[in-house]
Amino acid sequence: MGGLAWICSVVPFSVWSYVVVLLVAVLGVSLAVTVLRRESLLRWLGWVFSLVAASVLFLVGSWGLNHYAPPLSDDLGLEIEEYSQEQLMEASVYCWTQAARLAPLVPRDQEGVLQRQDFDELATAASGCYGELACEYDVFAGSALPPKRFDFGGDLLLYWGNDGIFMPFTGEANVPPNAAVSTVPFNMCHEMAHRMGIAGEDEANFAAFLACVGNADVRFAYSGYYRAAQECYYALATSCPERLAELGIRVAQEASAQGLLLVAADIDGTAVHYRQYEGPLEEVGTAANDAYLKTFDEELGVQSYGAVTDYLIAWYLRR
Repeated sequence: MGGLAWICSVVPFSVWSYVVVLLVAVLGVSLAVTVLRRESLLRWLGWVFSLVAASVLFLVGSWGLNHYAPPLSDDLGLEIEEYSQEQLMEASVYCWTQAARLAPLVPRDQEGVLQRQDFDELATAASGCYGELACEYDVFAGSALPPKRFDFGGDLLLYWGNDGIFMPFTGEANVPPNAAVSTVPFNMCHEMAHRMGIAGEDEANFAAFLACVGNADVRFAYSGYYRAAQECYYALATSCPERLAELGIRVAQEASAQGLLLVAADIDGTAVHYRQYEGPLEEVGTAANDAYLKTFDEELGVQSYGAVTDYLIAWYLRR
């Protein structure tokens, strides 16, 4: 993956997106020629299925088998187990407090709305996020090339229900520039984690969290704790919703009111931003992603993104 990423790094755009368009054009032209020449349509279909089979073989053999790798917790020396409601509460309070502490420090306009940052500058900063982690854990010693902005098809990806994508065929980590401001740094680190062979969505989320919160750049640190706080909230709302009020009280005792209000405003702003991309295409994209993950024995499918909470609790307890 690192070698492919290095080859494709000679151009600033996402190579694979243009290759897909080229392949579709070639298939269309070849089909037209086949029909006009009255050649065997069955033979044409044979070539198409052969191309698909070769692509699937490359996908699985070069990267897909990482879904069956030992868990990331083994590499990090974390013991993942069943946790109590109180342990989840403690981790939630910590992540929310840290997010509230950092919220006033990230670039905002006069109304307190997060300012969109220069994508390329942010991507360059993301390339250094795994440096210290790689010195401590070999699993993070993969390619540190900056993620690429996904301009050609980026909005389509958002309509598809995804705000980032890693393409094993080219080793490119891609993030749409129009993704919500609060999530872009985290998404960059998430897709880079996939390039390092961390296939599970929960594990890629945790890797992104570690990369973000260990970065001196406050934009990344905030994005990491911001996402962690939300995941902990969702887990708490699912397992013990009656304790959500307690979470609010305990966080209010630890964090400033200004910071909490800014985090809440960012959550609302992110929801409003992504609402414009909702629709039937998102439902199709989510179903396709869910089927893909379950094909590789990710039993939770798209819900595996939220399974990062177990990692967050284990990290918090060890910390």
